[in-house]
Amino acid sequence: MSWILNPDGDRTKAGATDTTAVDTNPKVPDPVDKNRLVSTKPANRPFLAHKEYRRKMEKEHEAWVQRRKEREDKVAKGEKVGPEEPDPTDEPEVGCLGLLKFLIMAAVVIILAGKFFTGSFLWEMDLPDLRQFIPTNQRLFSESMLATFDGSDLDKPVFLAIDGDVYDVTAGRATYGPGGSYHFMAGRDAARAYATGCFQTHLTHDIRGLSEREMQGLEHWKKFYTESKKYHKVGRVSHPPIDPLSPIPEHCDPKKAEKAQERERAKAHEADSKHSEL
Repeated sequence: MSWILNPDGDRTKAGATDTTAVDTNPKVPDPVDKNRLVSTKPANRPFLAHKEYRRKMEKEHEAWVQRRKEREDKVAKGEKVGPEEPDPTDEPEVGCLGLLKFLIMAAVVIILAGKFFTGSFLWEMDLPDLRQFIPTNQRLFSESMLATFDGSDLDKPVFLAIDGDVYDVTAGRATYGPGGSYHFMAGRDAARAYATGCFQTHLTHDIRGLSEREMQGLEHWKKFYTESKKYHKVGRVSHPPIDPLSPIPEHCDPKKAEKAQERERAKAHEADSKHSEL
């Protein structure tokens, strides 16, 4: 409460002692203004050290310039001289090795930080599929182009497609070529026929409205061609978009289609019953 007893701020009158710090550090000439002195207190030391370092570097550079001049004079006189001395004050450049070390250290720091903050070295991100950047000989076919590889031309391979993937089935030309039992599959994407077994009316890639069992059948055939050691994938076929309002191809066996629908309805009813019980 000294400010109440002494509102004028005179600490001596209030009985307080003068605590003003006295700078006892030695003083040196100011590197900027030689006509004044500055204290060597801790706050000034980094500045003074830097200025001293710069002064030292300038002297070393001047000495190097003088030595280089003397060397040039000796060379001009034909005297024998040693190898040229590099400037000792030149800042070393960061080479490729230094840059590589920096990038590696930065990557390690980022990876460890991801593990610390998210529990995942990759910051919970999935690695990209690098296979997509590897050049391949796979092609993109139009439907009309794919149709030219139906085996009719003996100089061309035999291709077929299933759900967009194109496979070379030339090794089975007797089966997929003209006169073969599966020639109707060649040169087109008949994914729906693989699923339904309607090999005359479902030679289309339209798989709308397929039942769960039919989708399983399609996946079975896709796996067959994917894992085949006899046939191999050569590309993809680009289909025009299907109008969602267009009618779904009718099943070639109405009774079979009705049974499939009944099974689907039964499964849906069973799922609803289990959900209601929960």
